Formats: sequence, C-alpha cells, structure tokens
Amino acid sequence: MIEFRRLDLNYSFFTILFLIFLLPILTSSACTSEKKDEHRNESKLLIRYKLIAIASVLVSGALGVCLPFLVKNIPFFHPEKVFYLLIKAFAAGVILATGFVHVLPDANDSLTSPCLSENPWRRFPFTGFVAMVSAIGTLMMEAIATGYHKRSELRKPQPVDGDEENDHAVHFHGSASNSSELIRHRIISQVLELGILVHSVIIGVSLGACQSQLTIKPLVAALSFHQFFEGMGLGGCIYQAKFNHKTMAIMVVFFSLTSPIGIAVGIAISNTYNESSSTALIVQGLLLSASAGILIYMALVDLLAADFINNTKMLSNPKLQLGASFTLLLGVCFMSLMAKWGES
Repeated sequence: MIEFRRLDLNYSFFTILFLIFLLPILTSSACTSEKKDEHRNESKLLIRYKLIAIASVLVSGALGVCLPFLVKNIPFFHPEKVFYLLIKAFAAGVILATGFVHVLPDANDSLTSPCLSENPWRRFPFTGFVAMVSAIGTLMMEAIATGYHKRSELRKPQPVDGDEENDHAVHFHGSASNSSELIRHRIISQVLELGILVHSVIIGVSLGACQSQLTIKPLVAALSFHQFFEGMGLGGCIYQAKFNHKTMAIMVVFFSLTSPIGIAVGIAISNTYNESSSTALIVQGLLLSASAGILIYMALVDLLAADFINNTKMLSNPKLQLGASFTLLLGVCFMSLMAKWGES
C-alpha cells in the first residue's frame, strides 16, 4: 500500500500556495475611487449584506460538506443502499451544472470582454481550449497515479505453494482491487476540491467587491445554496476516500472557509479592485476555464460513469437507472436555476 502522507501534505501545501498567489493577483488593479458622502449609508448597508453573506456561505458550505459524515450511521444513507446512489447522482448533476452553467460562462465573459485587446483574446476560443487542456491534464494525472499504484502492487511477491496459492491469490487480487479503488477515490476528491476552490475564491472576491445592492441580494442566496449542494457532492467523495481524520478535517475546513475568506478579501479591496481591468479579467478567465474543465471531467467520468456504466447494481436495476437519471437531471436543473437566480 502506497504511503499517502506525502500526497496529502503536497495537496495542502499546493492549495495554500494557490490561495496566497491568487488573491494578490486579483487585487492588482490600478483603479481607485473615493466614496462620496451621499454613498456612506449605502456602503454601510452593503457591508451588512456582505457580513451576512460570510456567515450564510460559511454555514451552508460547512453543513453541505459535513452532511455525508453526519448521516453515515443512518442505515438509509449507507453506501450500499439504493438511496445513496440517487443522492450521488443528484450531487454529480450539481457539480456538472456548476462547470457548464456557472463557471464556463463566467470564464468566457472574462476572456471575451471588450476591455481586452481583440488580438489574441477575442480571436481564439481560449475558454474552451483551457478547459479542454485542464480536463486532459486531470485524466493524465489520474491515469499516471492509478497506473503507478497498480504496477507497485503487481511487483509484490505472490505465494506459489499448493492449494494456498489460490486462496492467497484471491485475497491478493481482492486487496489490490480495493487498494486501487481507494487511491482512485482519493485522487478524485483532491482534484475535485481543487477545481471547486478555484471557483469559490473568485466568486467570493467578486461578491465581496460588489457595490450593487440589487446584485448582492440574490447572489448571497444563490451562493449559499450553491455551496451547500456543491459541498454535499464533495463531502461524499471525501467520505469514500477514507482519509485519516486529520486529512478529512483539513479538506472540509478548506472548502468551508474558501468562499468566506474570498468575500472578506473582496470587502478589503472593494475600493481598489476593478474587475474590468485586463489583469483581473485574464487571470479570472484562465483560472475559471481550468476549473470548469476539472469539474466537467470529474462529474462525467469519475462520478457519473462510475455509477451509470460500471456499477453492477445500477445496470441490473432498470428502476434504479430511471431514478438515478431523474435525480441527475434534478440536480442539473436546480443548479441551472441557481445561475438564473444569481443574475436576477
């Protein structure tokens, strides 16, 4: 069995570096403006809404990501039960819609903005290209890590004595299979969280820097629901990965705090941050495109295909297939409505 401690430390270190380097880039706007006296009351009201947003997003995100752990002892929600597969399909639909409907359009708006020069940003589809490269990179990373693990298991010596050979071989292959499945779930959960964190930081900063009451009110509600259901999908992946308690706690805390911290940073830089500056648009667009590619790949390949195509229980039960398809579409439609709500 491969030692996962180094992988966990690398993950945490990379995530911390990501947050450290991303936020200063997003705040590097040259535009400044002074608040006029007649806008003081409006500014105070905006701060109040943003503080409410921090609390609401923190609670909803933490509740969503912790939900799979809170209900793990309830037999109805056991991973072997049919209802669990229905919930997984709903969560996968939420993540898929997040990539297609929330993140990808935002990335395209940033990279095709009139504030950017036509050459090269509006002459080449950078949004789709970066998303495609990100999805391929995720596939390669997952394949390399899984392949390395399987090869290391196959290189282990196998017993060759008489009747014991068959028994030990069966246990060996079963152990290797379970070990490969475990490392796959760990890779899925870590890469998925990375894709979610990118989006969470950027949308948090945008909300914190927002200066319009008409925009921020629906955005707070939409982001709270968004964090809850997205956290539920991520929490399920973390639960299946069976990390040690410390690693699970780190991943849960990172997800729960990322958007609130982004909102707080947005509040701090609201007087200097200009989301229409070329630097902010390019950085946001490229990072969101990469995030969309990760989320779409993970939702389709690692979450949906694993259950809809490779799960024997699903394939042998037409009613379960129909029910999972319904909950999948329900998750997709729900998050699509969240996108419309956030714009209204």
